[in-house]
Amino acid sequence: MDIKTAVVTCLTKYVDFDGRASRSEYWWFFLFQFITIIVLSVVLSILGTIASLALLLPGIAAGVRRLHDIGKSGWWLLICFVPFIGILILIYFMVQGSQSESNNWGAPPADVS
Repeated sequence: MDIKTAVVTCLTKYVDFDGRASRSEYWWFFLFQFITIIVLSVVLSILGTIASLALLLPGIAAGVRRLHDIGKSGWWLLICFVPFIGILILIYFMVQGSQSESNNWGAPPADVS
């Protein structure tokens, strides 16, 4: 999956917490979020804040779908609130490969990576 497809997919599924998201879909969207927020913050701080708020829900939805892809509940996303170690555990989960078989959240995405 390329960056354009990932961004369009995540923005159109911005409230879809069901299903699965491939590793490439999640990380391309994460890169898009990061660059967009940094660039707009440099231009004008309020634009960065608005972009952060606008991309918050699509980012959470993509994260939940990514956790579903590795067979974990979306509630694991809340581990990021545990200082330091929570972020490391979440990053570890997000870099895991997709489950090749169907799980509780559906069939593997077309772009399994």
